[in-house]
Amino acid sequence: MTVHELLGAWVRALPPGLPPDGRPDVPAHTAALDVPCSRVTHDSRQASPGSVFVALRGFKDDGADFAPQAIAGGAAVVVAERAPGAPSSVPWILVSDARLALAQLAAELFGHPSREMQVVGITGTNGKTTTGYLVSAIFEAAGITSGLMGTVTYRVGAREFAATRTTPEAPEVQGLMRQMVTAGCGACVMEVSSHALALRRVDGITFAAGIFTNLTRDHLDFHADMEDYFTAKRRLFEMLPEGAPSVVNVDDPRGVTLAETVARPVTYAINRAADVTPGPLSFSLEGLEFDVRTPQGTVHATSKLVGRPNVYNILAAVGATATLGIPLGAIEAGLKRLPGVPGRFEVTSSSADDITVVVDYAHTDDALRNLLETARPLAPRRLITVFGAGGDRDRTKRPLMGMVAARLSDVVVVTSDNPRSEDPGRIIDEVKRGAEPETRQRGAEVLTIIDRREAIARAVESAASGDVVLIAGKGHEKYQEINGRVLPFDDVAVACEALEARRVKSRVG
Repeated sequence: MTVHELLGAWVRALPPGLPPDGRPDVPAHTAALDVPCSRVTHDSRQASPGSVFVALRGFKDDGADFAPQAIAGGAAVVVAERAPGAPSSVPWILVSDARLALAQLAAELFGHPSREMQVVGITGTNGKTTTGYLVSAIFEAAGITSGLMGTVTYRVGAREFAATRTTPEAPEVQGLMRQMVTAGCGACVMEVSSHALALRRVDGITFAAGIFTNLTRDHLDFHADMEDYFTAKRRLFEMLPEGAPSVVNVDDPRGVTLAETVARPVTYAINRAADVTPGPLSFSLEGLEFDVRTPQGTVHATSKLVGRPNVYNILAAVGATATLGIPLGAIEAGLKRLPGVPGRFEVTSSSADDITVVVDYAHTDDALRNLLETARPLAPRRLITVFGAGGDRDRTKRPLMGMVAARLSDVVVVTSDNPRSEDPGRIIDEVKRGAEPETRQRGAEVLTIIDRREAIARAVESAASGDVVLIAGKGHEKYQEINGRVLPFDDVAVACEALEARRVKSRVG
């Protein structure tokens, strides 16, 4: 596809009835545009001969200011929301929404790969990653090769690599989907973040189904308030084509609101009447076992996943795949095959240890509460929680996390998460502010250890036989961001080192 052909296809695909100023003015056919389109990009550093540079307005900078660098790199055309400050040597197309244009151009360049797969989009505050792994495992059990895009990993056929962000920018999303189709994938399961929805990264994708897990406080450094946060999440369901199911958790108040407005709701719940509900639940550290009642029939769910929050994730995955026509036997097989999800209630201790150590990604007050309520009935003795809060992010959740940890734990070790550019000591003080009323009332012990490695080591070393140690906040992450530096750090590896040191000390003793 040449640059001119791409621009023409883009304009032809726009919905009819747009006002004249809403339709981009495509330049006339010239030799300069009659070259193969190498890429669509919003990063001037990635511009190459034959590329289309889309200038996005950022929170600090305007991409149009970097157009000269993109042109110097070979960009054949610039798409922007404002006119150039000086005469441009390449065509300059004005649009009202550059982010939408970026998504539309990327979809055209890669030939709309989402139309060649069943794409399931999952949004919500908590549970997206685990639900994504479950849906993907079910597709695979049904003989449908499934691509995966989410917080932990991107999987394209047999290849897998670490995710850069939950939902990447539109050109990367479309490029990954085209690779999935080429690799023989018949399905793609993707987490869809509120940022991605608000910033139009997934516009141009044809979704086969959408899943809403829940909505709790998070990302209020980006969204104006909870209503704005919900509005962003709701966009996924507004994008669904006619007939595509919206699988919605109606135990969540926002889910009830959503189910009342979508065209084809498929509801799931534990505590109220819904289309998809569980039978009696069996909980243990070994996993879950229960029946799932669906309009298509009953699924017997056996899973290595632990705790009540994962019941919701299983209900969502079963509801979506059963509605999409996956055989119930394949659903059961997929649930049973999934060994677990990296950094989601990941047990790092073994039968050789006299304590249980769990690593989890919980990094909001609601997720931390769910984690602690899952672990509490499984802890024969004390519950020791190691956690922190991220820097340069929503500060309002810090005291709430401290309050939840002190209310539901016997010992709390407040440490660093990813402090980023903030003073880790100040972040810890804000967390402890929420813990103080609970410690006065319940008498929970609260310790402060800024160094995360030392905090984990101290918690494991000081635990008594039968204690459960929860290490929360970072889960699968392999790094720690401190003062502008990204340093290697893996909670699972550090926990394993601490457990080995405890075993050695026990043997020597």
